[in-house]
Amino acid sequence: MSKHFKEIMNDITTFIFDVDGVLTDGKVHVTQNGELLREMNIRDGYAIKAAIENGYTVCVISGGSNDGVRQRLRNLGVTDIYMGVANKVDTFKEFIDIYQIKPENILYMGDDIPDYHVMQQVALPVCPVDAVPEIKSVAKYVSHVKGGHGAGRDVIEQVMKTQKKWFQHFNAQVD
Repeated sequence: MSKHFKEIMNDITTFIFDVDGVLTDGKVHVTQNGELLREMNIRDGYAIKAAIENGYTVCVISGGSNDGVRQRLRNLGVTDIYMGVANKVDTFKEFIDIYQIKPENILYMGDDIPDYHVMQQVALPVCPVDAVPEIKSVAKYVSHVKGGHGAGRDVIEQVMKTQKKWFQHFNAQVD
């Protein structure tokens, strides 16, 4: 019998996120100079920072490449940022080998076909509510939140609450 996603959350130590469609709404604004602009949700940023401050590993693996996104993630404390990735499975394997992370300790949030094969290799594959049907079919949890609107916050907060670290973090910030 397979575990309920809430039970799996007890073992999560690592969050891996796609960017476009997960940490953004998947839209790009194209400037006259050809620059692609993205919007990121401040609540996702707060949760990512809280996770890192509580000892979780946070990694981003994205097919897209944008210096603004990279800088935003660095400012939040993310050090493992893989952008412009053509084969996410190879990058995923490289990442877990470097840190000796077991797949049973990983939550991966993706939204589209390039995430499919990595999601099949982790304990907790999750996606935003507006992910494509193929991704929803392999997700053990579908967030009620759309990509770019706090879906990352949703899953980080749930894991940290399950492990009794969310309010502990919040209380430490208030004291």
